[in-house]
Amino acid sequence: MTETRKSPPELGGADVSKGVFMNAPLMPKATAVWLVDNTALSFDQVADFCGLHALEVQAIADEEVAIGMQGLDPIANGQLTREEISRCEANTAERLKLSMSDIPIPEARGKGPRYTPLSKRQDKPDAIAWLLRHYPELSDAQVGRIIGTTKPTINSIRDRSHWNTPNLRPRSPVEIGLCSMEELENNLDTARARAQRKAVRERKAAEKAARQNGDVLAAAEVSSEKVVPEASNEDGASSDTTVWSAMADSKAAGLSDEAEAVKPEWPPKVEESDAS
Repeated sequence: MTETRKSPPELGGADVSKGVFMNAPLMPKATAVWLVDNTALSFDQVADFCGLHALEVQAIADEEVAIGMQGLDPIANGQLTREEISRCEANTAERLKLSMSDIPIPEARGKGPRYTPLSKRQDKPDAIAWLLRHYPELSDAQVGRIIGTTKPTINSIRDRSHWNTPNLRPRSPVEIGLCSMEELENNLDTARARAQRKAVRERKAAEKAARQNGDVLAAAEVSSEKVVPEASNEDGASSDTTVWSAMADSKAAGLSDEAEAVKPEWPPKVEESDAS
């Protein structure tokens, strides 16, 4: 069996089953007044159904709370049936179950564009100029939400093409009354977090590019080291061998004869002088 728990009193005592909020009784306190006056339900049963505290229901019964309040009949408006009340009156452990309506619940409408009084609309360009000067990290979409303006207006003030640019006086939107300080701080926190994430992404991309460039340079150095020996040792012969082999093809015999001709004798002969 699915356990049904009660939501906090500020939500009107709505039953929550599997995380889905059920319909709460209309005007809980007035409904509690009617149930206390017209039924034999216990205080806990009434409190559980109306989303109130048992002591508050007891104070209603003692006429200490909701004095003079007109009770609301939940049977007349289709929120309860007489059989359901009789079933819970027979057993205090039972709990009232709200009757489900066949009328479809209307969809919640989204927020429209921010409304700005006519007296403050002329101050929007001043607030936009202030935000662009002091908080450039805010995106155009954020500035548009804070001030309630459009991107073309923001761009015209940024590039000073706005028709009233000479008369602009940058002023805080909080001071003017176009937004609250809490709203401005929330947008600033979002913009700064976005800037930090962008900086981290750029740093990681730079590190990755640096690693790739480092690998390319290392490969280029290795390839250059391999090319130099191959150029020097082409055809399996060294440069020294090539030079001396060319010299061997020349008149090696004549060179050797000349070397023998100029070779000095040792020990040198001493010529006798005429004086001796």
